[in-house]
Amino acid sequence: MSDSGQHRPPRALPPPRRRGFAALVPARRSSLVPTALTDAISDRVPASLSPAVDALPGLARIAAATALHTAEWGVTASTRTGLKLARAMVDPQAAAELSRDLNEAASVVAGIAKGVSAGLPLSQAVAQLRLPGETAGPPVPEGGGLSRRESEAERLRAKGAKLLEQSRDVWHPETGHPAYERILGDLAPDEARIIVLLLKDGPQPSVDVRTGGPVGMVNSQLVARGLNMIGARAGLRHVDLVPQYLNNLSRLGLVWQSSEALEDLLRYQVVEAQPDVLAAMHSVKFPKVLRRSLHLTPFGVDFARMCFTTEDEATAAAFPTHLAPPAAAGEKQLPRA
Repeated sequence: MSDSGQHRPPRALPPPRRRGFAALVPARRSSLVPTALTDAISDRVPASLSPAVDALPGLARIAAATALHTAEWGVTASTRTGLKLARAMVDPQAAAELSRDLNEAASVVAGIAKGVSAGLPLSQAVAQLRLPGETAGPPVPEGGGLSRRESEAERLRAKGAKLLEQSRDVWHPETGHPAYERILGDLAPDEARIIVLLLKDGPQPSVDVRTGGPVGMVNSQLVARGLNMIGARAGLRHVDLVPQYLNNLSRLGLVWQSSEALEDLLRYQVVEAQPDVLAAMHSVKFPKVLRRSLHLTPFGVDFARMCFTTEDEATAAAFPTHLAPPAAAGEKQLPRA
């Protein structure tokens, strides 16, 4: 059989020439754009525009799809807004709802702008924004504040009646004052060590330094108050905070300072030899030292026995005694109102 009679395969046709913008870009999909991303965007494009979008390369396809979605959202939002305005023109209730929505939106924008103008980051200003409808406190019950006060009064009366009932019950166990648990939450660790020191070692010496001499007899000025060695004796971590600790213990009704000196005057010689006492005495020409003492109140003694001792130690009577405050001892009564 001759060569002219052989069957030749048809020649492959060249690919169709692309025209316009398609001819300027490669035919393959851009490697910079993930295939999954372009496919996901293509799935959200309307069917009527899908062929036109598919003809674009990766980045251009994303831009085109985004533009289409933006235009679609704008048309939808404009339509909804127009419908709301049209309904508000004929329906008073719809007009009131539209006005309320506008006021809430304006308040939200104003709150964010206020936070940003105050120097807060935008994310923090949005996080601190109270949404419309939120309240700063608990919801007010129906009937206003009067009914809330009445319910609070009823609750307090019921609690008071329960206490009186327990006081008449001779079989009701007494496990200490109910305020002890709250007081423990108001104490620092160093303050607990001060209470243990006063309970086991007894009252502690304290001195005040004032101006003396001829001028001090007429007008004595306070130089330093409440100088003591409690910080060193109790082994406190923050010795410089002893005045603050004593103020808090006095506020809680656990410790008080007496103007009476201790019987053992030798204990004051050690205190008066401390650097802070010597510095206060050397700061004036004629110093005068007043000897005081620090005590636990009767309430403080019972609190210390209950909270900072073992059961065997609490029942023992080997702890040193403390002076009671004048009001508790009956030496000085508060004026009547």
